[in-house]
Amino acid sequence: MAKKRPQTKGPKGNKAQLSDGEIPVVGAREPCPCGSGRRYKACHGRAAAHAVTELVQRPFEGLPGEGDWVALRELVPAATVALHLKDGLPEGVPSVTLATVLPMAWPALRREDGSVLLGLQNDTPSGDISRDMADTLTRALTATPGNPVEARRAPADGPRLQDLLDPSGPFEPAVHTGFEFWVPETDGETAPDVAASLERANEAAIPTVRLTGVESAYWCETPDKNHLRWVMPHPEEALLDALARLHAAGESSLGEGTRLVGSFRAHGLTVPVWDLPTGVGADDIEKPAAAFAERLDAALASSATPLTADERRARGGLTNRQVTLN
Repeated sequence: MAKKRPQTKGPKGNKAQLSDGEIPVVGAREPCPCGSGRRYKACHGRAAAHAVTELVQRPFEGLPGEGDWVALRELVPAATVALHLKDGLPEGVPSVTLATVLPMAWPALRREDGSVLLGLQNDTPSGDISRDMADTLTRALTATPGNPVEARRAPADGPRLQDLLDPSGPFEPAVHTGFEFWVPETDGETAPDVAASLERANEAAIPTVRLTGVESAYWCETPDKNHLRWVMPHPEEALLDALARLHAAGESSLGEGTRLVGSFRAHGLTVPVWDLPTGVGADDIEKPAAAFAERLDAALASSATPLTADERRARGGLTNRQVTLN
């Protein structure tokens, strides 16, 4: 159900550089940056695998727009969001922008004008995505303009995103049709490696639109059918009960030809998924989604009532079709 992330590896032979005396994280089959000649997974990657910290189930909990953080991490190919820091922007940093993917899978980039792009869909070396990203952001704010920030394991006592970002700041994703936001209009000729990465990423991007009438719901278009994937904040057990009530009552669809096909877990939240006919676009699903949200609220309010036999069967079907992404 989740999209295939675009491959954004750098040019052949481009080696990661050491950062602060540590061995940066690279792909398991790539040469280890230490220079041993062995693959990373058979060298320093072995120690890194054993050093993974305990998994944080909801790394984005407490941040504005938690559902959208999850969606941009797992569902959306190309999107950006302006981030707001608790202490304001440092001198020389005009803006900080979260981006789903950056060229060559860079964790972050300090642009020539001093602005910062922070990548979201990168593999992280520990079990706490929030801490790893906060470490990357902190280093990006002081990086030399015009340079990417390399991956590393964040200090165990380092800050998390919740410590750095303003909890009252807006979180308003802008979904793009491609990755042209990588290259500012003021830039000259695009570097060949970035241009190649941009082309690959654009070819892999699935058309996606964020609904405006409900929170954290994303329509996407695929060759065979369209889908709506909706990140929901409700406790999983209560949500599955409510979805089962609606399904058993024939009220779980979003209109003719649409069908609730299951759900998956991502970063501690549940994401129901609907199949939509090919001709059903994002605009067509706005009103049905808003109406479903009202029905769901009513079903959630019935949590004290035991499920009927039909509702238990519906719940079993939904549970059997549920997968976990992380």
